[in-house]
Formats: sequence, C-alpha cells, structure tokens
Amino acid sequence: MTLTQSGYTKHDSLYVRLAEDENDLRAAQRLRYQVFIEEMGGTGPMVDHVNKLECDAFDSIFDHLLLIDRRRDESSIDHVVGVYRLLPDTRVGAAGRFYCDDEFDLTPLRQSNRRLLELGRSCIHPTYRGGVGMLHLWQGLADYVLRKKIEILFGAASFHSADPMHWVQPLSWLHHHHRAPPALRVQARHPSGFTPLAPETLYRKAALMQMPSLIRAYLRLGGMVGDDVYIDHAFQTTDVCIILDTATMSAQARALSRHAASRPIS
Repeated sequence: MTLTQSGYTKHDSLYVRLAEDENDLRAAQRLRYQVFIEEMGGTGPMVDHVNKLECDAFDSIFDHLLLIDRRRDESSIDHVVGVYRLLPDTRVGAAGRFYCDDEFDLTPLRQSNRRLLELGRSCIHPTYRGGVGMLHLWQGLADYVLRKKIEILFGAASFHSADPMHWVQPLSWLHHHHRAPPALRVQARHPSGFTPLAPETLYRKAALMQMPSLIRAYLRLGGMVGDDVYIDHAFQTTDVCIILDTATMSAQARALSRHAASRPIS
C-alpha cells in the first residue's frame, strides 16, 4: 500500500490516507462524534455538540489515518468512514505526554528505549462495519509502522460499560491469558477495584464472544494487556491498555506488514 498524501489505488471504492487539511480533521471528528457520542453516549470537555464534532487537545499532534469512500464527496465533511489516531513518540512534544498517560503509567514502555506508537480513537461508520474497511485500516497502520520504524504499539481499548463486572469473563480472560511480560506491563493509574475471576471459572468461548471485535483482532495480532483496568466515566467505558510488540507479533500481523511492504512507497 502506498500511504501518502494521495492515498493508494484499490479496485473497490475504499482507500486509506493520512489527513491532509482541516476538512479532513473535521470529517474525522464528525465520525468520532457519531460513534463515541451519539452511539456510545460519551462526552468530553472539548466536544462540540453544536457542530457535532468529537474533539480533544491531542488532535493537533496526532496523525489521523482515514478510511475514505471515493463515492462520497471529499469536499464534504462526511467523506471519512473510518479513522485511527496515531501518535509516534517523536511527536509527543516537550511535555512527553501521550493521550493515555492519564489512564495508565507508561513508565515500562518509556524505559524500554524502543520506538513507540500510541493508537486511539479507532472507529468505523456503522454502514462499513463487518467488511473490508477494517482490513484497509490495518494495512494502512502496517505501512505507517514500517515507515516510522515503530517497535511497540499501544493504546487504550474499550469495553462499552463503566462497570467492569459487566465484562467480568473477557476481562478475566485477558488478565490470565494475555498479560504483557513484566518489562512491558503498564499499570492503571487509579485502582478500579476490579478482581478477575479465578482461572478455573472461565469459559473461553464466552469470554471471546463477549470481547469487543477490535480487542479480539489485537489478540490475533499478538496483542497483550497491562495490569488492572481504567474506568472512563466520560466515555462510559472500561479501558485496558493494549500492547503490541513488533518483535513478537503473530504470523497474521507479519503478513499484514509484508503486504504493506510489497507496495511501493512514494
């Protein structure tokens, strides 16, 4: 895939590129509003309810990876149908803050002295879910990771309830089967009070069926989680910190990377 300002050519109507201008950013914020505010019931101090934009103070320093349907008018605010926010460690600025610093103690990742990339605000328009849209975004992400020489990807991934007991099976499964090694295991900054179930009481099928599809996808790529969970009352979610180490990623993730690398970078 050629991930440049001009995107890349596909045989279908979808393609991926980075945001180029204010209209692209507003289109991403409009989609985020539809998903995180209208659909999930979240809020935030910088949410623009008048213009229906989900904004925050980090938008200006993130790269915004966009999924676009070329059948839509790109001069409109509705041309973006999927989005990922990407923040490499080279762009965090003098303060050195990532978005999820407020939720998790990222000291182990910083002390690894490896190239870091924070992922966030991933969402797809309801009409485009369950198809190839997420695959396009994954391939775009793989290309970005290769070009930036990223070694560790991380970010907050959400369960849609502020009560972790609502998700006790999948959260317990993550704790017992997918925790990161101690050298990379971040910790939630505020104890949630959540206590995982004992391993012998877990049911793998139930745990995986209840798990959000994005988190299941991270696990297939070799994703791991930190310790404890963070309760995000503004977005009404229970968050885990997902960590992907490119040195130990799964065969599926490597296939995505090879697919991205096979396309000429312009």
